[in-house]
Amino acid sequence: MTEHLFPFLDYWWFYAAFTGLIVVFLALDLGLFHRKPHVIGFREASAWTAVWAALALLFCLCLYKYAVWKFDPTTGNQIGVEFLTGYVVEWSLSLDNMFVFVLVFRYFGISALLQYRILFFGILGALIFRGVFIVLGAALLQYGWVVILFGVFLILTGIRMIFSSEREVQPEQSLIVRGLRRLLPVATESEESRFFVRRNGKLCATPILLALALIEASDVLFALDSVPAIFGITREPLVVYTSNVFAILGLRAMYFLLAGALASFHLLRYGLALILIFVGLKMSWLNAAWEGHFPTSISLGVIVGILAVSIGLSLVFPTSRTPKDLLINRPDR
Repeated sequence: MTEHLFPFLDYWWFYAAFTGLIVVFLALDLGLFHRKPHVIGFREASAWTAVWAALALLFCLCLYKYAVWKFDPTTGNQIGVEFLTGYVVEWSLSLDNMFVFVLVFRYFGISALLQYRILFFGILGALIFRGVFIVLGAALLQYGWVVILFGVFLILTGIRMIFSSEREVQPEQSLIVRGLRRLLPVATESEESRFFVRRNGKLCATPILLALALIEASDVLFALDSVPAIFGITREPLVVYTSNVFAILGLRAMYFLLAGALASFHLLRYGLALILIFVGLKMSWLNAAWEGHFPTSISLGVIVGILAVSIGLSLVFPTSRTPKDLLINRPDR
């Protein structure tokens, strides 16, 4: 069994206060700064990306200072680097999830005016699901054989990403979309930012609701890779939870910042695959080889290096071919 530096029973108040603060941030975001739907431009997306990144770094500094005061400088450095590494891992893996956002919005014909609102509720759902996955992960990963099993799972996932063909997203084949279509008729067009409308006295779902449901479903599948990957960096649930939350909060702004350029990062998927393989090796072998804990500072350097090289090579050697997974035809409904 693993002893945690921040056991939940002693730090429940911190989880409650942190979650409450995030709820306040989200309420201000949607209720004040984005009360009226509008198209998010490059300048606004850049500003919000910088704001969320600055908040994450500020929190990391506070967490580091607290760990130094509570424990010692060595532990403080370890916790600070683990938070940064977990944040970078979640942030980098989120880039792959953005491809899904692009495809879903194109398929359902969601205008740029409404995309921010859909992503807001998508992120809200993602935070809830991540909390559940982190609780389960913290309970399971106390056992050594589960750690090795998750490590092997990440390695196999990374290998599959390298050798599999480009992802094809088929919303109509999704179980959740088919289920919603059976429960409710679907209106042909979205009406403002409403998830439901009435047509001839009947309650109908809008394409906005279908898009949100598919985004939520994709994030659940995405969490199966990302949550074990961060537990491969640190065993502290508090660090996993907070680094996840900050990375997810910045995901909307980063989407509007990078969505138009995602197709240029054609080698990114190979970099993300190598990151998963590295973290899987860390969980299943490297930690044991380094007397129980592979240096987190080296892990951070390896992960940032892989990410930078894959993005850099994508820009140096651009592809003239439009990725297959971005070519998606939306049938008439």
